[in-house]
Amino acid sequence: MQTGSKQGPASAGPIFDVAAWITGAATGLVLVALVSLVCLEALLRGGFNYSLGFAEELTGYGVVFMTFFGAALALRGHAMFQVHFLLDTWPEGTRRWLIRAFVLIALVICVILAWKTKDLTLSSFSRGKFAPTVLRTPLWIPQIILPAGFSVLAFFLVEQLLLTFRKSEET
Repeated sequence: MQTGSKQGPASAGPIFDVAAWITGAATGLVLVALVSLVCLEALLRGGFNYSLGFAEELTGYGVVFMTFFGAALALRGHAMFQVHFLLDTWPEGTRRWLIRAFVLIALVICVILAWKTKDLTLSSFSRGKFAPTVLRTPLWIPQIILPAGFSVLAFFLVEQLLLTFRKSEET
């Protein structure tokens, strides 16, 4: 399901490529911000015995963002854990149907989780809940990462499903 080694992951169309580019850029920006914040916090604590106070909260939010959006990129790039020794024992046609079944199950789970976490986010927004931290962040702000992350995962699962059909038509 991958194209040539220098072309990167297989694509089901330009909309998926644009979404992957945006996801990668956002994930890269968050990673740079995380590293910068942690380095600044370490420098201030070690050199000046001073703490920003909010660094732990923001890095926690950043790690959650990186987990969801990084997983979506890993899914697209076929870099996630796969059980090849089981899949490789099946004939090509059966293997494709097993992959399709897995993708459909994962897609249903992602859609349900996106829906439920959206409800959680809207509940926090409507109730005006805040994090009990230094920044007193409105909880809906970090919670919105969850439905967005599940939605991006679901989007790239759709791409994987489309690719299984495209590949079977080419062979």
